Amino acid sequence: MTAAISCENLTKKFGALLAVDNVSMTIPKGSIVGFLGPNGSGKSTVIRMLSGILTPTSGTGQVLGYNILTDSERIKHHIGYMSQKFSLYEELSVSDNLDFYAGIYGLKGESARKKKAELIDMAGLTGREKQIAGSLSGGWKQRLALSCALLHDPEILILDEPTAGVDPVSRRIFWEVIRELAKRGITVLVSTHYMDEAETCDFIYFIFFGKLLISGTPLELKEQAKAATLDDVFIGLVESQENNLLRGGELPHA
Repeated sequence: MTAAISCENLTKKFGALLAVDNVSMTIPKGSIVGFLGPNGSGKSTVIRMLSGILTPTSGTGQVLGYNILTDSERIKHHIGYMSQKFSLYEELSVSDNLDFYAGIYGLKGESARKKKAELIDMAGLTGREKQIAGSLSGGWKQRLALSCALLHDPEILILDEPTAGVDPVSRRIFWEVIRELAKRGITVLVSTHYMDEAETCDFIYFIFFGKLLISGTPLELKEQAKAATLDDVFIGLVESQENNLLRGGELPHA
């Protein structure tokens, strides 16, 4: 197995707050990996450390062979990052946003034009090129944001709760695009609260209060917990850990 992303004992402290506690994981190239956990569990902090945006307090990690401590700028050139909050320019049109980010990534001329046309088609944005981004619905905004994240042909796509607040139809279309990208060999790391999305992932990591609790394929996790659905797996897991904390116990981790 060739790893696209790996980390060992990744830890992040903000003052006295231990946000991420010794997280270790390995993500194979070309896979879709779901990163799950309640709000405030540390998912986004792990993602930002792996993206080279945030420096770990301790621990090590590699992204496509680059060290997250010393090669953060190189890592940024090889990943596409998309956050939950729409981060593009709302006063610009769909076309102008794509042109702006193409310029940031150094794409010019015919290559930029072809890539832009390809992504507009992929995202179903044909006919909306002149529409102001701020007037788009949540689902269309996320498709535009995804297109901008893919302009430079990243080998890894990191999505931080990309479909939060998006309607079910748009979520389904969004995930159809993600699966197609994975077929092309792009590695996808996605944090999500939606169990129907998690079911389609190749592998799942579950983090709670900064600790990695369990990991495995959706089927493995359901079989281990003797549960019918991933909802049952994670609700049961959260309840047991919260009860353990109330008794003054420690959170176990994977």
